[in-house]
Amino acid sequence: MREINASGQSWEVKGFWPWVPIKGTSMELGQELMGVTEWMPATVPGAVQYDLYRAGLIPHPYKDMNSLACEWVENRWWMYRTTIRRPEPAGEKLELVFKGLDYEAAIYAGTKLLGEHKGMFHEAAFDVTELLRQSETLELSVLLRHAPDEMAQIGKTSDTFTQKSRFTYKWDFSTRLVPIGIWDDAVLRVHGAFSFGEAYVRTEAAAIAPDGTGAGRIHVNARVEANRADAAAGLALTAECRDPDGKLVAARELALEDDGAASAVFDIEGARLWYPNGYGEQPLYEVKLILRGGAEKLDERTYRVGIRQLEYVANDGAPEEALPYTVKINGRRIYIRGVNMTPLDHLYANVTDGQYAWMVRLMKEGNANLVRVWGGGLIEKKRFYELCDENGIMIWQEFIQSSSGVDNIPSKRPEFLALLEKTARAALADRRNHVSLTVWSGGNELMSEPNKPSTMDDSNLAILKELVREYDPQRLFLPTSASGPVEYITEEKGLGHDVHGHWKYQGDPYHYELYGENDNLFHSEFGVDGLSRMKSLRKFLNEGERRPKAMKDSLVWRHHGEWWDTLARDEAMFGKPGDLAVFSDASQWMQAEGLRFILEANRRRKFSNSGSIIWQLNEPWPNVSCTNLVDYYGEPKMAYYWTKAAFAPLHVSLDYRKLKYAKGEPFRRLLYVHAHEPGVAVSVRAEVLDSAGSVLHRAEYEGATAHERALPLGELAFAMPETADGLVFVRLAYRTEQGSAVLPPYVFSTADGPAYEPAWRLDGAGLEARQAGEWRGAADAATVYRAAFELRNDGERAALHVHAEETTDGFWMEADEQYVTLFPGETHTVDIRCVRKSGGGLLAEEAAAAAAIALPQVRFRAMFGGSSGRG
Repeated sequence: MREINASGQSWEVKGFWPWVPIKGTSMELGQELMGVTEWMPATVPGAVQYDLYRAGLIPHPYKDMNSLACEWVENRWWMYRTTIRRPEPAGEKLELVFKGLDYEAAIYAGTKLLGEHKGMFHEAAFDVTELLRQSETLELSVLLRHAPDEMAQIGKTSDTFTQKSRFTYKWDFSTRLVPIGIWDDAVLRVHGAFSFGEAYVRTEAAAIAPDGTGAGRIHVNARVEANRADAAAGLALTAECRDPDGKLVAARELALEDDGAASAVFDIEGARLWYPNGYGEQPLYEVKLILRGGAEKLDERTYRVGIRQLEYVANDGAPEEALPYTVKINGRRIYIRGVNMTPLDHLYANVTDGQYAWMVRLMKEGNANLVRVWGGGLIEKKRFYELCDENGIMIWQEFIQSSSGVDNIPSKRPEFLALLEKTARAALADRRNHVSLTVWSGGNELMSEPNKPSTMDDSNLAILKELVREYDPQRLFLPTSASGPVEYITEEKGLGHDVHGHWKYQGDPYHYELYGENDNLFHSEFGVDGLSRMKSLRKFLNEGERRPKAMKDSLVWRHHGEWWDTLARDEAMFGKPGDLAVFSDASQWMQAEGLRFILEANRRRKFSNSGSIIWQLNEPWPNVSCTNLVDYYGEPKMAYYWTKAAFAPLHVSLDYRKLKYAKGEPFRRLLYVHAHEPGVAVSVRAEVLDSAGSVLHRAEYEGATAHERALPLGELAFAMPETADGLVFVRLAYRTEQGSAVLPPYVFSTADGPAYEPAWRLDGAGLEARQAGEWRGAADAATVYRAAFELRNDGERAALHVHAEETTDGFWMEADEQYVTLFPGETHTVDIRCVRKSGGGLLAEEAAAAAAIALPQVRFRAMFGGSSGRG
């Protein structure tokens, strides 16, 4: 079997009022009923909204409040058309396959109705063998009806009836912009007399050695299907296995059962095992299935698989009734350092492989090891799962259902359950072959009653549990996230098993008291909100909106993040910001501060707490403010870098319970060392400094990292000093044989007014930045350009949270560290990495401009200050 991609052909699309394409002519006048648009070029995969924007028929939907002017699109019918040719050779059977239709479609060959389809996440396949035998070409039309009127975030889960991505109907991080289109590839499958059907490749490991190898086993199950009633037998099925270096390590003939089933087991001694990011490498073996009829190759399938042992165990000290939230791979308990991922774009059909690669790169570089693919979004395209296999990012995949605010009860509507089962079967049959897939979940925040997560007893979730048992019994199925016994984080002890919340900074000191004293077993969703960077805000806010505002005072701001108003919070901490750039800096600082404390507090309880999954990594459209670490344009925020530090394989943290102190107040708090590997000798230096860089107190600590728990290293004790501006910095640095690091400082205050108001005046006036050497990297789209920059503070006060910005807008940028605080006379070297932008859809304009830019340009600035130095 071979696939001929029809997506790259010339497609057109045209809009109509509902039912007009069926009727065609006026009953009264007999004349043609014209469309609401003319035929126009279409992107496939793609969404109608992008094609309308390219044609000038709608404004840019992501700017200001323009999406409101685009809502009519979801209420029209849309016809796609193209011509496909008979392939040579034509084989025995030709199938026209749509891997993703969005949402309800009728497919025609000429005037012949091939069939109808409903649902985004299972294929629509049609036999066109006879049609293409009769004609060399096929005039193909796909009629997509208007979008179903599904529930937005505020609605009734019990009344959901589709398997359409629901965030597009309006969520707290998105607007209402409901895509219609062919959202995944359209292909022509050319089959021989026989071809492969469903296949399942799974792995296991035993006798794991200290060097990360073990006795590996690969199980292969496949099915062969006949494509012609009188097809002759005499088939030969071969399975080959190659190691990560391409060396053939096993090959054998598989016996075919009467029903077409075949299976094999490969035992691989000394197998190189797959580990999550931060715990080891991600070697992938290649398994190839080859089907022959005599000398003719009839079909071939290739799978890249990781060999690993997968288990799930109870948390330390967990109640008997608690679910097993700790993942164990190759005999090692894995502490979850996770992120929740929404779809990468409202127009998800136009997301490119390059965007997936950038987001997975940010996960890996950010020290994450798990991503939760949220149930209000998508079963993502296949390339995403391949990238997670390659980079050691475990996947928690939810089925497509989510809470709705009014009620959160899983839908029992028959049409919904039928579609849910189709989605689940399709997702399970394919995604189970990815080693990164680690957890299945029934959906997001499903609750049988307020604050009570639904359980396996719910008939909806019981269906999914049984399907996971049938298709993928080696993996854990959780009924929902959170999974209870209460939904939301609570101060009450013993109830916080797997919990969600909160999504806001809880104030000083309550934020630190709540999270510092919590006993949850697993924190699978929580966040803190913060503004986007000015570079991004300028792209979608008109000039009149670029000043500090509360959401209640601006319809435009409200349209781009109503729930995530931080003005009052940030004024309480900093005073009134003078301009939007200052407001953005302050808001990002508080987001980073709030998240860092939660992550460190959870990690101090390893493995009583099995991990943290931040809400959220990304956003699908540009928000003024949101809980994301990376904005719509691919720009990491300050919170991304403080999360990266808190997630590092070796990290040192300070346990504290507030930010504001009285002058002279005693400070006595423990320091902790967090590490993946036990027995690593570590030296830690703690310094208490003022804004001028004077060291007011210093302490040294020695220890060796503990086995599967955080190590209390010692107490940091001093009297809170009186400083010129009221700011007190506690900076931690560590050294091991493998290297050293200086961590982002903890900033405390004894100021009389807002705690961080004195920070306004730390504008980095003495900051200097110099590029050390040329950019390294070839001029192609996939290259990572690298350069080192030397930073120096020649001023008299601290240069606060110094960070870089790529100024050409042609490159995505990340760094080994950002938001570095330099005290007077200090120097620091930062390594910057840039990737040429390759976004799709509404980001394609940036990608097109990027092609003409030779090299990145980078500028550094201190928080609340100007810029210094370019490269």
